[in-house]
Amino acid sequence: MRTASHPQTLHPLPGLALSGALAWAAMRLGDIPWLQDHGFSALTVAIVLGILLGNTLYPRLGASCGHGVKFSKQMLLRAGIILYGFRLTFQDIAHVGVTGVVIDAAMLLSTFGLAWLVGVKVLKLERDAALLIGAGSSICGAAAVMATEPVLRARSEQVTVAISTVVIFGSLAIFLYPLLFTLQAEPAWGMRLPNFGIYIGSTVHEVAQVLAAARSIDQHTADVAVITKMVRVMMLAPFLLMLSMKAGPSASGERGKLSIPWFAFAFIGVVVFNSFLPLPAALNQIVLQADTFMLAMAMVALGLTTHLSAIRSAGIKPLLLGAVLFGWLVVGGALVNGALGRLLA
Repeated sequence: MRTASHPQTLHPLPGLALSGALAWAAMRLGDIPWLQDHGFSALTVAIVLGILLGNTLYPRLGASCGHGVKFSKQMLLRAGIILYGFRLTFQDIAHVGVTGVVIDAAMLLSTFGLAWLVGVKVLKLERDAALLIGAGSSICGAAAVMATEPVLRARSEQVTVAISTVVIFGSLAIFLYPLLFTLQAEPAWGMRLPNFGIYIGSTVHEVAQVLAAARSIDQHTADVAVITKMVRVMMLAPFLLMLSMKAGPSASGERGKLSIPWFAFAFIGVVVFNSFLPLPAALNQIVLQADTFMLAMAMVALGLTTHLSAIRSAGIKPLLLGAVLFGWLVVGGALVNGALGRLLA
């Protein structure tokens, strides 16, 4: 006879309360100007807090909090990705034109393809780990990694390793790109990019990192960079649909029926709604705050269920892949922006 589980293990409130409290703390810390200036968003802080607690006190709380933490990591993540669509409109595409859209698509496809080639074929990483790093590098950082995880059914430590590469190399980009803007005018470079804002928006990992890097140059560059980045974020939905058809079995060998990321369709629907029937500014701000809070709870939950020993066991290869992709985004991105920018001007 099957025995009933302890009521605490099935009740989501303790885990939701824990995730929510840490997410609230992460959002308050994310408001600190120094962290904002260095591109550390509330989501990045949230996963750090989750990892710290997950590898110290959380093992003692797992029995009572596990169900709510799992709900945060799965259901609240999907809800957060859907509401992320309220940050985007189809009008954003018009602001960067055909050039920005084509460059975004070229960088997404080339970076993700390189992640698969180098990660799986050369470095012999597990497929899911390589694809998660590729998603974070090619689209929108941690949000893309988290959105890709349910499609691949990847392990928590693989997700955390992928997000770590986004934090490391995206943070480096904040300081590198303003320097590149100065150097590009030097004769030794032999080229001057048509629009440096599009270059930043199409190659830097996180939205916060794009803003931090571009704002160090000037406001116009920052405006163009953020719009270009948001158009790149909009490509997340078709990317997930394509990946769901190509992913095949998970790392554990599960195959089953096609895993369709239905939340990607909802994401597109929200973007369409926001493009033609935008919410009042005050209400939109509340929705975006709720979205950030849910994504922060999902990040906290991911950190709580991640063991540092598993990350250490991943070795140096994920970092090497992140470095290769970062090199392509910087150097290859400059070449792509230079060539396509002049061709499509």
